Amino acid sequence: MRRQFAFPLFIFLLIGGLSKVRAQQTDSIGTHVPKPIFKNGQAQIVPEFSSEEDWIKEELWVETSFDSDNDGKLDRMHVFVTRPKQTESRELKLPVIYTSSPYYGLKISTIIRQAVFSKSKIFWKVKHEIGELPKSRKHSKLGTRIKRPLMSSYMDNLWVPRGYIMVYSSSPGTGLSDGAITMGGENESLAPKAVIDWLCGRAKGFNTRNGNEEVAAFWSTGKVGMTGTSYDGTICIAAATTGVEGLEAIIPVAPLTSHYHYYRSNGLVKSPGGYIGEDMDVYYDYINTGDKSNRKHNDATIRDSLLALNIDRITGDYNDFWDSRDYLNKIDYMHAAMLMAHGFNDWNVMPEQSYRFYKAAKEKGLPVQLYYHQGGHGGDPPFKMMNRWFTRYLHGIENGVENDPPVWIVRENSNSPKSYSSFPDSNSSNVILHLKSGNNGTGHLYTEKPDQQNTETLSDDYSINYSELHKSKNASHRLLYLSPVLQKSIRISGVATVTIRLACNKPAANLSVYLITLPWIEGKHVKIYENLITRSWADPQNHKSIRKGEPLIPGEYVQVSFDLMPDDQIIPEGKQIGLMIFSSDQEFTLCPKSGTQLTIDLNSTSITLPVVGGITAYENAVKNSQY
Repeated sequence: MRRQFAFPLFIFLLIGGLSKVRAQQTDSIGTHVPKPIFKNGQAQIVPEFSSEEDWIKEELWVETSFDSDNDGKLDRMHVFVTRPKQTESRELKLPVIYTSSPYYGLKISTIIRQAVFSKSKIFWKVKHEIGELPKSRKHSKLGTRIKRPLMSSYMDNLWVPRGYIMVYSSSPGTGLSDGAITMGGENESLAPKAVIDWLCGRAKGFNTRNGNEEVAAFWSTGKVGMTGTSYDGTICIAAATTGVEGLEAIIPVAPLTSHYHYYRSNGLVKSPGGYIGEDMDVYYDYINTGDKSNRKHNDATIRDSLLALNIDRITGDYNDFWDSRDYLNKIDYMHAAMLMAHGFNDWNVMPEQSYRFYKAAKEKGLPVQLYYHQGGHGGDPPFKMMNRWFTRYLHGIENGVENDPPVWIVRENSNSPKSYSSFPDSNSSNVILHLKSGNNGTGHLYTEKPDQQNTETLSDDYSINYSELHKSKNASHRLLYLSPVLQKSIRISGVATVTIRLACNKPAANLSVYLITLPWIEGKHVKIYENLITRSWADPQNHKSIRKGEPLIPGEYVQVSFDLMPDDQIIPEGKQIGLMIFSSDQEFTLCPKSGTQLTIDLNSTSITLPVVGGITAYENAVKNSQY
């Protein structure tokens, strides 16, 4: 965590001299009102704003335009504010950094208790046949945290001294906010919109949950930015896609942009990484910290009705319910600038979530910047990048951030991002690799399509982890095809696509596809990208449509095509790229009884890799090499 230091004012003036831009004004009684300081296009610490003891901390409730708990009253959102004391004079207005979350109502004891989700009784069982629904699960009973958000001190110390006001709100049905949790429903977009409307003078705020005494945001300039990670980042997207005026910039980190893509994959029932058996109704229970008197009604109308009838753990098909929870459908309303951040090895909220939305925002012509790293879930952009972004769009300082490199990627074994002109890299082009059977349970990948060849079959066994499947002793449970040993490193940048023609001996099966590197590196401190390039999952029953699956006819071939997760990775020399095809994945899919057989038609199966330098770079890397 960064520590902030408040130096005396004369030190700043002595060191900075005229290079710092600092505006002051005089109030009605002749005292100086400090204003934000800017240097090198970034907001600097203002000594007068830096004492936490002098900050004004208050809470209030903002009235929304909806009644999602159906109690006959418009829902009110619980809001916390932290602002410099100088704003109380009404001579100083500052922009707002706002974050909204479903987590603010969680007690620390609940977070600790649920830390190991895999042991939680509220999760769905996954050891059953595909197309079956296991017995009902247990529901959690949560208390409500009434203190300030857990991370507010960190955010306050980061931004308030730099001339911002911090605002926090609990999402509907959580904490001390009214309403119902709808897991991406319209009220979860309109709730942050209402808070922004209040910050801009267009909505009402009250000093109590049920009272009539109004509170005005007289200290707000009407310029608002949002940031947050995971579900908090999702709320940034939700607010922006309402088109609310005053929301100038967002910095979502690892956000969900589609709830379907979080819980399903190409028609397949999938768990988020690390949370096997979680689904939308499970998550509802985890954040259900709202008013206990409303929970029985909300549980009946939302969890046990709306969610139960629509999430469809039996088929995993896409439907209108899931479509209504895809923010890409509402991006035309968005006008806010966006700095998007994500990890290429985030297997909780997977990188397709950010990429699909970033790509659409870029195509729409919005000011966008992209920051990717090689790690897992979370990971803010560098503070300098965030500071420049908010300085430009909230304070209006012309720092040229729109001319900064549009893409930053942290390279392997590095902590510093490297700038690029685009993602995928503009020099990346598709290289199609075809499959050929081989000896010892391992085949080969060729740029030229081999002659007609026989099929190959694998037998499903979910008990074998993917990290063990590459070994020859497990060859019967997967198919593995390797490139020649790389004589030069190559860089993959973009989205790999796989096409598989297969037959199954049962009406349903999981399909898992991993792109790995060999030799496999063992050890406790091995980074995931040293063995895994990317992966994805699909339900062969959905080979025609993601909206409608159909049972497989045993022995009859179907063709399945789908994308793997976006990636930007350098594969070092001495490695082989491996395409590994198997069925059930114990970390992500349902786990039916072992023995299901998948037969792959090698003649109509291929993987397309986005290689920087294209076919020329790939062939140079494997020239004169052996398998």
